[in-house]
Amino acid sequence: MDRKFQWQEQRTTTPDGVYRLLRTAILDGTVPQGGQLRETHIAEDLGISRSPLREALTRLEEEGLVVKIPFRGAFVVEVTARDVAEIASIRVLVEPYAAELSAEKLCGPERPRLMQTIEELHRATDTNDIPASIDAHLRFHRLFYDSSGNAVLQGLWNGWETKLRLYLAVDHRSYSNLHDIAVEHERLAALVLEGDIDGFRQELVSQMQNALRAQL
Repeated sequence: MDRKFQWQEQRTTTPDGVYRLLRTAILDGTVPQGGQLRETHIAEDLGISRSPLREALTRLEEEGLVVKIPFRGAFVVEVTARDVAEIASIRVLVEPYAAELSAEKLCGPERPRLMQTIEELHRATDTNDIPASIDAHLRFHRLFYDSSGNAVLQGLWNGWETKLRLYLAVDHRSYSNLHDIAVEHERLAALVLEGDIDGFRQELVSQMQNALRAQL
């Protein structure tokens, strides 16, 4: 990590605290994709030993946000526009199906969880908390796959989630009003609860197309 990234008024010594600090720095863009996380500089800036830092970097690597390259160090994983476009081309086909399969549960026992993700999105976007908004965004969409009862769909989402998380770290910062993200997801939730899967599909395609155009 370049020394221009300084931790302002944040001090932590536990592995969990360092992990959360670095994770936030990655997701809010303080450390960009491809950026190096230099152990010596971070340890000096935080006033900590290498042990909790290395534990934090290992957790980030397990989460798929960081890659460790022998003899070079730890770097934030890079996600290309092609990666995202390819995932989007499949999502617009399978996510409406996942929503259709999960609709009964989402209208019944899983409805509180669906509403909770919307509330979490509103709280995060109201406070301009990009990492929290990304987490809530992903929880919302994961719910369709997890509630579908289809292991193949669940496996697809699991394979995409890390790349989508890094993509959303860029996408969410492109909004002039972050609160619009919560409004978009309210529309998707309402369409599923109404049983309008065709409307869900159209709204999903529109949102994805707008997001991809914003990155060009």
